[in-house]
Amino acid sequence: MTIFKFSLIKLIFSAAIVFMYNSSFAAKPAYYYQIKIYHLKDAAQEKTVDHYLENAYLPALHRQGISGIGVFKPIQKDSAELMIYVLIPFRKIENYLKIEQALQKDQTYLSAGNDYLNAAFNQAPFLRIESIILKTFEGMPSPAVPKLTSPKAERVYELRSYEASTEKLSLNKIAMFNELEISIFNKLNFNAVFYGQVISGSKMPNLMYMTTFNNKADRDNHWTAFGPEYKKISGLPQYQNNVSKNVTTFLYPTDYSDI
Repeated sequence: MTIFKFSLIKLIFSAAIVFMYNSSFAAKPAYYYQIKIYHLKDAAQEKTVDHYLENAYLPALHRQGISGIGVFKPIQKDSAELMIYVLIPFRKIENYLKIEQALQKDQTYLSAGNDYLNAAFNQAPFLRIESIILKTFEGMPSPAVPKLTSPKAERVYELRSYEASTEKLSLNKIAMFNELEISIFNKLNFNAVFYGQVISGSKMPNLMYMTTFNNKADRDNHWTAFGPEYKKISGLPQYQNNVSKNVTTFLYPTDYSDI
């Protein structure tokens, strides 16, 4: 009987060790991101949206347990329109689907955002709102906060979109990131915020990612260092012709941005 108990305890202990080992290597669940892009015609609309985001929208998302929200503006101003980018992380896609309903029940939000939410039809606070939904890569499933020391106004947040000719080639580029490129970015301290596959957007199939730098000189130095590392893998036959268009946008965080 004693031998049986000892064997049973040993079996349970061994099973627990195996479970703990497997759990430590289990894939972490992916996050989801929404990128909202406000297209604005003038400084008056920009001021209205800034006030809404800072005093109503972001505080309301914080009350819903959502943190690490980014609010960015282009470094180079477009003469045709102004833009504000809002980056919102969600632990589950269901959280994204529920957020609008939660906002409509938040009286503090409704009050603080009154001017924006109840704007007259002929005094709209924006031209259009563009929305992009992304799922994070296996190579970096959770968002990261940039480890930068410079003032926010000096920072360069580089948002890249890599389009592909086909869905298969886009998945191939994502595999290249997961297997090789993310490791290079980490090695060179690119301070990436996220890498994500666009699952809903106007430029599909495409992926997007954001790297961050203290300033433009810091950004240029990092990419100079990246070149030789990337050259080692760019010629691999299994990763050819997987990007048909690269759209790069240089942004800086607003004072009220979480990141």
